[in-house]
Amino acid sequence: MVNPRPFRFGVLGESARSAAELLNAARRAEIAGYATFLIRDHFIEEPLGHQLAPIAALATVAAATKTLRVGSLVICNDYRHPVVLAKEVATLDVLSGGRFELGLGAGFSRPEYEAAGLPFDPPGVRVDRFAEALQVFKGLFDAEAFTFSGRFYTVTKVDSFPKPVQRPHPPILVGAGGRRMLSIAARAANIIGIQTAAPGNPLAISNRSAGRRIGSDPSGLLAESIAEKIGWIRHEAGSRFDAIELSIVSSVVIAENRREAAERLMRQREWDGISVDSVLEMPSIFIGSVDQIVNEMQVRRGRYGISYHVVRDSGIETVAPIVSRLAGV
Repeated sequence: MVNPRPFRFGVLGESARSAAELLNAARRAEIAGYATFLIRDHFIEEPLGHQLAPIAALATVAAATKTLRVGSLVICNDYRHPVVLAKEVATLDVLSGGRFELGLGAGFSRPEYEAAGLPFDPPGVRVDRFAEALQVFKGLFDAEAFTFSGRFYTVTKVDSFPKPVQRPHPPILVGAGGRRMLSIAARAANIIGIQTAAPGNPLAISNRSAGRRIGSDPSGLLAESIAEKIGWIRHEAGSRFDAIELSIVSSVVIAENRREAAERLMRQREWDGISVDSVLEMPSIFIGSVDQIVNEMQVRRGRYGISYHVVRDSGIETVAPIVSRLAGV
């Protein structure tokens, strides 16, 4: 990368269960120099633990901070009609002074769909619906009287008010891991949140806030897997690739002995069948001293183009020394 995109760091507010906890985490993130504070979109405990509702929580954070940008990571398209969500998004962008970033996804949690009585359509259908929704969002943010007729959505002369402060719309992050979703993101998103779950196992994550493990397949975290996904993005994006910000949820472990720390992480996450070296090379895993991690993030930005790292709220202070050295660089 000749002119690398400056680093940004975000905090995923996954552990807050009250206003006090939410605002405490957000204020700590702002003081430490993080760029964004992000909330997931889930309404049952499984698979990620109880979460606050994103729009209301993010409005609260925006009102209590001055420079911190707020965003969703990510809102499930199937849980709200895009006409309704577009108004909420634009309103939050106005009330926050243009500090909102809209993260969207096609939906993945079968238990959540079933709990709400929502049809859990095949992936292809959910992705088709998501692609249409993106068109509706962009039209509503821009046009005075937007009309759309598609397979899933019909919108007739909707003049959505208010219009967002950020023009033509707030930055759109698409969370994606499969080739088709990454292709849609490459054509339409400002930011792509690279999904690291293994193919066929969208719940392969460690849920620290809920105190339990979900899944243990690390294959989606491997360097070759991430490189392949970025290759798909680059191919589909063409000339607009350099305009896309690449993001990933990262884990940071400060340690004197990198190999011992990697072995500990492998035991904690019950990762079998991979080597310590492959863990140390994972694009979203950073282990070592602050100096080593600062250097490694720069090396990997050059190799993969990933410049926007999101960390869980349990790691705000751990990652703060790295943020202070790299944010905006």
